[in-house]
Amino acid sequence: MAIEITCFKAYDIRGELNKQLTETVAYRIGFAFAKELNAKTVVVGSDVRLTSTPLKLALSAGLVDAGARVFDIGSAGTEEIYFATKHLEVDGGIEVTASHNPINYNGMKLVKAGSVPISGDTGLNAIKATAEQLDDAAINERIAFYTNNCEISDDAFFNGKAHVSADKLAESGQFEVISCMDAYVEHMLSYVNLDNFTPLKVVVNAGNGAAGPALDAIEKAMLDKDVPIEFIKVHHEADGTFPNGIPNPLLPENRDDTANAVKQSNADFGIAWDGDFDRCFLFDADGQFIEGYYIVGLLASAFIEKNTDSKIIYDPRVYWNTEDIVANAGGTPIKSKTGHAFIKERMRKEDAVYGGEMSAHHYFRDFAYCDSGMIPWLLVAELLCVKKQSLASMVKERIEAFPSSGEINSKLKDADEALTRVTNKYKPEADVVDTTDGLGLEFGTWRFNLRKSNTEPVIRLNVESKGDIALMEEKTAELLALIRAE
Repeated sequence: MAIEITCFKAYDIRGELNKQLTETVAYRIGFAFAKELNAKTVVVGSDVRLTSTPLKLALSAGLVDAGARVFDIGSAGTEEIYFATKHLEVDGGIEVTASHNPINYNGMKLVKAGSVPISGDTGLNAIKATAEQLDDAAINERIAFYTNNCEISDDAFFNGKAHVSADKLAESGQFEVISCMDAYVEHMLSYVNLDNFTPLKVVVNAGNGAAGPALDAIEKAMLDKDVPIEFIKVHHEADGTFPNGIPNPLLPENRDDTANAVKQSNADFGIAWDGDFDRCFLFDADGQFIEGYYIVGLLASAFIEKNTDSKIIYDPRVYWNTEDIVANAGGTPIKSKTGHAFIKERMRKEDAVYGGEMSAHHYFRDFAYCDSGMIPWLLVAELLCVKKQSLASMVKERIEAFPSSGEINSKLKDADEALTRVTNKYKPEADVVDTTDGLGLEFGTWRFNLRKSNTEPVIRLNVESKGDIALMEEKTAELLALIRAE
């Protein structure tokens, strides 16, 4: 008899532990993944959450039983799975991660061969359907085999005690723990010329997540090559209990530790990552947070300087700055719907060298068109050294030319009704109507984008203007008042 699995989302898997996502559900997903992709080789990894290893091992048991050989790269960020999938030339990859979700959640990100993303319309729904059809009794029997017939208890699961045994999996001859770290570091450093680096002091905040070990490996390789860089490490040690809070620097309340460390150490800039470090967030030498929007423009210009005919992909929430930079530099700006699956698909179609979202996701053609949280800061560090400018000075003119509100979320009883109110008031007056993603309206010197969340009753607002901070702030307040007028 089929069951319903509710942790499948549009682009990935995310669910509440022991309600939507359990070890038996993870087994089902692994089995279905291998069957649907006809995968004979799969690489798996997990973030540092206490429940990630138990889920990964149960997932691996399903993969093995479906006929796949599994390579476990251990504790890793999502981009390490992207790298390993392509580097090892395997049939697929799965990262067990909940990124910045609450501690009682976890999830998975799935890719095909070549690190091509799997979303709802490119295989995820089929995996879900197959996973739901598997026989409960058979699954329980197989999990019991891998757990030496011990009973699964919720308490042990939450305390990070895996029921599926890695040793038992290894006995099958189809499960192996490996490392791709050396090759990963070599690839990361290929994006910059280390001879360009002059002395730098950089604050790095891993948020007790998966970024710490990867950063340590990059640091060692740089120091071995006599690169004059010093890292000031904040919340660096991996700790699945997240004693300093879930790492999500997109939230303003989570930025103080990085900002203060930058100021106290007189660092050149600061970096903070989320839990699986597929996003990085930058701070200038004064500890000021730099919106991801302006980093997109900075990196776009850097790529176009090297190849003037480069294609650059960007998301439709805020884009005037990016379009202006790319067009004036001789590149080709291309707008894509928001979301990693859409950005990656468009990048492949256009063979774009770089893509960026204001949410601090940065995508690179030479990284299998995937997003990385390590490549951006390396490129920015090199730019600081080559241009002999501060990060603040490199983005100051752009922030003044195209001031933006940043993304403002409003939790509402009825998001649809709010969207209707805004549409009725502003759409008749708009010069440009853009429905690439949500409602985008332009009015000559200012514009906004309003999008509903796919997963919660939240509506997201972004406003920008042409060189007029007061106008941007006025229109932001005006829109928020209408949006929240319930």
